[in-house]
Amino acid sequence: MDRTLMLNQVLAQNPNDAFARYGLAMEYVNAGQFDRALEEFAKLLSLHPDYTAGYFMAAQALVSAGQKEEAKRMLVDGIASARRTGNAHAQSEMTGMLEELKSEA
Repeated sequence: MDRTLMLNQVLAQNPNDAFARYGLAMEYVNAGQFDRALEEFAKLLSLHPDYTAGYFMAAQALVSAGQKEEAKRMLVDGIASARRTGNAHAQSEMTGMLEELKSEA
């Protein structure tokens, strides 16, 4: 079965399923459908503001879509989420990406 279809079916049953929402966003990223991916990341993060991986992957999708300023803002929010949840690894990765984006400007 198509993964996108399967994930949409899971979300039809439970729209608050963070793992399925993240998976669907990633499927769209992998398909190069950045607008759809970003819609899913936005839903994910509005429902689960401490789903830290969502910020990092959304920022990467934003960069791929040519939206670097939006990616920087997403990373700032993600770093705050990582601090709240004590996720030092994610905080470090997002800080590194943010510094890289700032140096490109």
